[in-house]
Amino acid sequence: LRKTRGIINARHWWIEALAQIRYSVPEEVEEGTVVGNVAKDLGLDIASLTDRRFRVVTESKNAIFEVNQNNGALYVSSHIDREELCEGSGACLVELKILVENPLEIHYVVVEITDVNDHSPSFPEKEQRFEIGEQTLPGRRFQLHTAHDPDAGINSIRTYTITSNEHFEVNIRQSDAGKIPFLVLKKPLDREQKKKHTLLVTAVDGGKPPRSETLNVSIIVLDTNDNRPIFGQEIYQISIKENILVGTSVFRMNATDLDEDTNGEVEYSFGKTLRRKVYDIFELDKLTGEIIVKGMVDFEENDLYELDVEASDKGTPPSTGECRVIIKVIDVNDNPPEIQVTSLSNTVSEDSKPGTVISLLSVKDKDSGVNGKIISTITNEVPFELKPSYKENTYSIVTKGFLDREQVPHYEITIKATDCGEPPLSTFKTLTIQISDVNDNSPQFLQNSLQFYLLENNVAGASIFSVSATDNDLNDNAAISYHLVREGSQNDITSFLNVNSENGHITALKSFDFETLKTFQFQVVATDSGAPSLSSNVTVSVFILDQNDNAPVILYPLSSNGSAEGVEEIPRNVNAGHLVTKVRAYDADIGYNGWLLFSLQEPTDHSLFGLDRYTGQIRTLRSFTETDEAEHKLVILVKDNGNVSLSATATVIVKLVEPKEAFAASDVKSAAKVDEDDNVTFYLMITLGSVSVLFLISIIVLIAMQCSKSTDYTSKYLQETNYDGTLCHSIQYRSGDKRYMLVGPRMSIGSTIVPGSHANTLVLPDRRRASEEVRLYKVSLKLLTSHVFVHIQ
Repeated sequence: LRKTRGIINARHWWIEALAQIRYSVPEEVEEGTVVGNVAKDLGLDIASLTDRRFRVVTESKNAIFEVNQNNGALYVSSHIDREELCEGSGACLVELKILVENPLEIHYVVVEITDVNDHSPSFPEKEQRFEIGEQTLPGRRFQLHTAHDPDAGINSIRTYTITSNEHFEVNIRQSDAGKIPFLVLKKPLDREQKKKHTLLVTAVDGGKPPRSETLNVSIIVLDTNDNRPIFGQEIYQISIKENILVGTSVFRMNATDLDEDTNGEVEYSFGKTLRRKVYDIFELDKLTGEIIVKGMVDFEENDLYELDVEASDKGTPPSTGECRVIIKVIDVNDNPPEIQVTSLSNTVSEDSKPGTVISLLSVKDKDSGVNGKIISTITNEVPFELKPSYKENTYSIVTKGFLDREQVPHYEITIKATDCGEPPLSTFKTLTIQISDVNDNSPQFLQNSLQFYLLENNVAGASIFSVSATDNDLNDNAAISYHLVREGSQNDITSFLNVNSENGHITALKSFDFETLKTFQFQVVATDSGAPSLSSNVTVSVFILDQNDNAPVILYPLSSNGSAEGVEEIPRNVNAGHLVTKVRAYDADIGYNGWLLFSLQEPTDHSLFGLDRYTGQIRTLRSFTETDEAEHKLVILVKDNGNVSLSATATVIVKLVEPKEAFAASDVKSAAKVDEDDNVTFYLMITLGSVSVLFLISIIVLIAMQCSKSTDYTSKYLQETNYDGTLCHSIQYRSGDKRYMLVGPRMSIGSTIVPGSHANTLVLPDRRRASEEVRLYKVSLKLLTSHVFVHIQ
C-alpha cells in the first residue's frame, strides 16, 4: 500500500512539474463554464488568434474540455463527474495537452477536479445480524458493514453513530480502505433479560449539509462458547502472476479452535467489508479454507488485493477469528504497446525542407517496469525519421531528406513500437503521406528542334501540323499553353501562322508557294500554368515541298501579239540534219515537275522535220526536193513530267527560200548574232562562277549539317550514285513511312539565264551559224542552286 501511494504521489508530482498552467474546477458544473484563459496565460496575442488553432489532447475517452478558438478560453464541454474520472480520495488531476497550430506549439495544462458532496454514504446491505453469547466480556468488538461514499475529502464519511442504548457503542478504526466501524460491547449481556437487541447505525459524511445512511443491526444473545478460532498470523502476504489460470488454488487458510465438537468446527468466509469485485475474482472454500482464483487477474486493473477472512466455529453462539490476506499481483508482459497519433499532416509539399514536422505521436504500454519500456522505430526505407520529444514516449515524425513527387507521389510510413518484456510484444501502425505538387518541372518537347514538310498550295486557315510538350507536374502546374515567338518585323513569317494555345495545332493563315518560299523557321514556346510559370521553346523548321502547279511557258517562238507562233526561213539546198530552230521554254516548278519534254504534233510532212524531245531542236530529216511545199506548219507540244502533266503548244512556220535570199538574210542575222554571242559569253562566265561558288557553299553546309546530326538522322540521306539522265545528282531521305529525293540539275557550258525565268531555267540562245560544239550545249537545265524534293512511293 505504501508503495502504491508512492507511485500515485510521484505521478501527481510529475504532472504538476510538467504542467505550465494549473486550473481548478468543481465537478457537476454546467457545460460552458470557463475554467481559465489558456491564450492569455500562455502569453499569446489574443488579437492574432484568428490565424491559430487550439486542439485539446487528453487520455480520456470523452473530451470534457475545449478551447474557444476566438478568445483562447478553456471551458467545460461535457458533464464532469469526479467519481467517474478519479477513484479514491486523492487529488483528481486531469492532464491536458494543448496543441497550438500555425506554428505548432505544445503546452501542458493540469485541471484539478474538486469534489462536491453529491453522494450519500451507502451500506452494502440494509441489515446486519450478530449472535453474541451472554458470557461475552465487555470490550469485545464486532465489525459492522462499512459504508461507502464516492465523494472525497471532507465530503467522505466522517463518523458513525448508534442509537442510544446501554450495552453497545460504536468504535471506528482508521485503515487504508477508510473508516471501519465496530460494534463494541460495553456492558455484559443477559439473555434471560433480553434475547434480541435492535439498533440503528448511521454513517454520516462531512458535507454541508451532511448526508447519511442507516444500517439495521440485530443482535441475538446466545449461550456461551468461550473459545474462538485463532489464525497462525494476523496478516498473510502472497504473490501471484497476472493471468493465472482460473481454478488455481493460491493459498490455504488454517485456524484452530480449542473447543470440542461443534464449538470447535471451523468454517471460513470473507469479511463483510470487501469490494464486490473481489468476490468476482476470488472464492473461499468455507470448509478447507482454500482461496481459489475465480476470475481473470489483471495487473493493469489492480496490482494488490487485501482479503479479510473470518473463521467461525459452530458453537452456540459461534466464535469468530479474523486475519488479513494480502495478495500482490506480479506483472506479466501481456499488453502490446499502443501507438496514438495526436497530430498528422496527411499531405506534405514536395519542396519541404529536411526537418519539417509532419506528425506527432505518443506510445504507451499498460505493463510496468521493463515490460512497459518501449522502443519505437520506422521499419521501411522512407525519407522520414522519428525524433524523440523531451517528454518520454512522445515522438515527432520529420523529413530527413528532400522530396520529389515526380519520383514518389506518396509514402507508407510503418512505425513499430516494441516493449522490452520477455518475450517482447510489438505494435505496428502505418501512416499514408501524400506528396503535394509544386511547379518544379518546365514543359519539355521531345526534341530541341522539329522539322516538318509541307506541300505548297496548302489551304489557308487549315491546320498544317502540331507540336506537343509534356510536363511532369500535376493539375495547373502541368496545364500547358502554346504561343509563337513573334519578332514584330515586317517580314516575320509568324504573322502568317497561328497556334492553338491548348493543343499546339499550328494553322497557316495563307497558302505557301514553293517558288516564292522554300523553307522558314520559327519558335514555339510551351508555358505551364504554375505560379510562377515555367516554359521552354522548340525551333520548328518547315520545308515547302513543290507541286506541279506551273504549266510550261514557251519563250520562243513568241510574237508581239503574245501568240506562241514563229516563222523560220531556210534555203532549199540544206542537207539532212540542218538545225532549223530551237523551241525554248521553261517551267517555274523544279525536278520532275519542271523537266520538259518536246513533241511534234500534226506535221505536214513526217519525213521532212524531226524534233529532239529533250532539247526542243528542230532539224531537217532529208534534203528538200522541188516537189516539197514552200511553207510548212509545225505544231510543238511542250509538257512537264509531273504526276498530272501540264503542257503548252507553239507553232513554227518554216518557209523554204532560194539560196541567194537565204544568204542575204543570213548575213544580216550574222552581224547581230556576233554581238549577241559576245554578251552571252560574258554573262555565261559570270553565271558559271556564281553557280560554282553557291554549289561549293551548299556542299559544305550539307556536310556540316549531316555531321551534326545523330546517326539515325543522317541515315535518312543516301547519295544516289547510279542516277543518269537530265538531272545531274540526287540525295534521298526518309520522313516517317515516305521516302524523298533531293534532285539538282547538271550545268551545261554555254547556257545562259533567260530573263523572266525566275532564275530556275537555263536556255541556250539560237545561233544558226554557231559551231557544232556550241550546239551540243543547247539543252534546258536547272540551276545548281535550285533543288527539288521528289516523292518516291
